[in-house]
Amino acid sequence: MDHTPHRLAERLEWDLGDPREPGTLFSHARSLELDEREEFPAALCDLLDGLGLHEFYVPAAHGGRLTDYEQLVQLMRTVARRDLTVAIAHGKTYLGAVCVWVNGSAEQSRRLGAAIASRLPVALALTERAHGSDLLAGEVVAEPSTGTPATGTAPTGSPTGTPAAGYLLSGEKWLINNATRGALLSVLCRTDPAGGPRGYSVLLVDKRDMPADAYRHLDKVRTHGIRGADISGIAFDRARVPADAVVGEVGGGLETVLKALQLTRTMCAALSLGAADHALALGLDFAAERGLYGRSLIELPQARRTLAESAADVLADEALTLVVARAVQTLPAELSVVSAVTKYLVPTRTEAVVTALTRLLGARAFLKDVYAGGRFQKVDRDHRIVGLFDGNTLVNLNSLISQFRLLVRAHERGTGDVPGAVTAFRLSAPLPAVAVDRLSLIARHGSGVLAALPDCVEELRGLAARDRAVEPALRAARRLLTVVDEVHAEMAGFQDAQTETPPAAFEAARRFALCFAAAACVGLWTHSHIEAETGATAPLWRDALWLRAALARLLTALGVPDTADPEALDDVLDAAGALHAQGRLVSLLPLSLRPDGPARETDRTAATGHAPTPAPPSAAAVRSAT
Repeated sequence: MDHTPHRLAERLEWDLGDPREPGTLFSHARSLELDEREEFPAALCDLLDGLGLHEFYVPAAHGGRLTDYEQLVQLMRTVARRDLTVAIAHGKTYLGAVCVWVNGSAEQSRRLGAAIASRLPVALALTERAHGSDLLAGEVVAEPSTGTPATGTAPTGSPTGTPAAGYLLSGEKWLINNATRGALLSVLCRTDPAGGPRGYSVLLVDKRDMPADAYRHLDKVRTHGIRGADISGIAFDRARVPADAVVGEVGGGLETVLKALQLTRTMCAALSLGAADHALALGLDFAAERGLYGRSLIELPQARRTLAESAADVLADEALTLVVARAVQTLPAELSVVSAVTKYLVPTRTEAVVTALTRLLGARAFLKDVYAGGRFQKVDRDHRIVGLFDGNTLVNLNSLISQFRLLVRAHERGTGDVPGAVTAFRLSAPLPAVAVDRLSLIARHGSGVLAALPDCVEELRGLAARDRAVEPALRAARRLLTVVDEVHAEMAGFQDAQTETPPAAFEAARRFALCFAAAACVGLWTHSHIEAETGATAPLWRDALWLRAALARLLTALGVPDTADPEALDDVLDAAGALHAQGRLVSLLPLSLRPDGPARETDRTAATGHAPTPAPPSAAAVRSAT
C-alpha cells in the first residue's frame, strides 16, 4: 500500500540516518548524552530545520507546506520515535502558532508564516503557576494604552473611551515550552478586568520588539522527563504590545484557544505513538536476545502475552490516530469530541504499554548502562509529560462529559457526519482542504465515527459470509454495537447533572472513548483492507487479524466478558516480530526504518522536500517535484 503521508515520514526517517550508529548526528547515543546533561538539543533541532520540517507547521495558505494533517502526524511520530525531547522542543512552534491559524487575520498569518519560514521559534503561553488548567482564572493582564494607534485597527476598551493604541502586558506565564528560546509567543491574557468567558484575548507577542526591561525569563524548570527541553516561563512588566497583536476579536481568546487545542491535542497522539514505537522495539529486541530457563524469553508464554498485548494496543492506537488525523479535515465540526477522545486515550494507553514492558524488562527498564544504554527508562520518563500537555486526563474527560446531552441525543437519532467519517476511514481517499472556520466548541450533531458503526458492521457481515476467517471480527463488532448502546444509556444518566460532576460520569466518559476507538478500528479496516492486503504489512490486515486483536483488547478494557482472542494476539505478535526483524516499524502501514539499498536510492527524497545526502539535487527541483 503506497500511502503518501506514510512514505514522506519514511523518507524523513532515512534522511535522519541510522540512530544505532554513534556517528549519526541524531543517534540514540547522542540523545542519551543530551538527556544526561539536561542540554537543549539545539543541533538536532537545527538538523530538522535544515530538512525543512518547520515548513510543515505552517498551512500552505500562509506560505508553508501543511496541507495534510495525517502527514504532519506521521512526520512528528518519526521524530518522537527517535527522541521525544526533540519532538517536543521542535514541535512547540506548531503549538505556538495554531491560535493564529485558527483565528488570526490574513496579515498576521502571513507575517507569522514568514517568521517560521526564517526558523524563528514560537511558543504558546497559557498556564500560570497558581492556576494550571483553569484558564478562566488567569491573572496575566493586558491593559489598554491610549494614544495614537501603533499599527493596525485599534481595539476599543480604553478606560477613557479613547481608542487604544495597544496594550500594556503584565504578569507571569509558567511551565511554557520554549518561553525562553521562543521569539514569538501566543499569550492568553485578561483584557476585561471582570474576566469571564469573554474577558480574555490572545496576543501574538514578539519579544524582539520589546525593550529588555519589559520582560524577563523565568528559570528553566528541571523535569523528570524531557530534561533538555526549555520548560521555563516569562514575566511581563507593562510590556507594550501593538493593537494589531490581538488574534481575532478582543474577548475571543478563550474560544480561540479551545479551538486551537482541538488541533494540538490531535498532534499529541503522534508523540505517544513515537514513544510506543520505541518502547515496543526495545521490548521485542530484549525478548529475542534474553535467555531464560534454556529458552529465549519470547518463547515463554507470559512474555509472549505481554508482547502480544502491547503490539495489539499500539496497533489499535495507531488506527485511532490515523482516523483522527484525517478527521481534522473530514470532520472539523466534530473535533471537540474527536480530539478529547484522542488526547485522553492514546497517552493513557501508551503509558500502560510502557508499564507492561517495564515488567518484561525488569530491572533493565530502570538502569542506564545495562540494556540499550538506558533508552527504555528515558522513553518512560519522557512520555509521562505527554498526558499533561494541552489538557490533562480529567480535562479531556470533562470535555466529553460536557457534551453528553448532545452525544446521547445524536445517538438516539443516528446523526453524525457519516460521509466525513467514511473519508477518514478510507486511507486512499483524498482529503478535503482544511476548514478551520468549521471548528466548533461542541459537536452539535454527534459523532460520525459512531454513527457509521452499524453500516460498517453490516459490511463485515457480508465479508464474513464470503470468508469465514472474518467471522471472529464480526462477532466482536456486533458485541461492540451492544456496548455502544449501553454506554450511551449510562451517559444519559449524567446529562442533567447541575452540581459537581460525579466520579461515575468520568467512568462513562472513559467507556465512551474506548467505544469511539473501537468504532474507528472497525471503520478503518472495513474501508481500507482491500488496498492494504498486499505488501509488507499484509499479514496484519488479512483475515481482519489486527482488527480482531484490537477489538479484543478494547472490549476487554470495556469490561465485556469472554472477548479475549488469544489466537489473534499470538498471530499479531508473530507478524509484529517479522516486521521488526525486517527493519520495519510495527505498524499498519509498511514503513521501513532503513533504506532498502541502492535500488531505492533514486526514490529517497526527504519528507520535507529537501534531498538526502549524498548527491542532493537542488532544493528548487525537489520542492517542485514533491
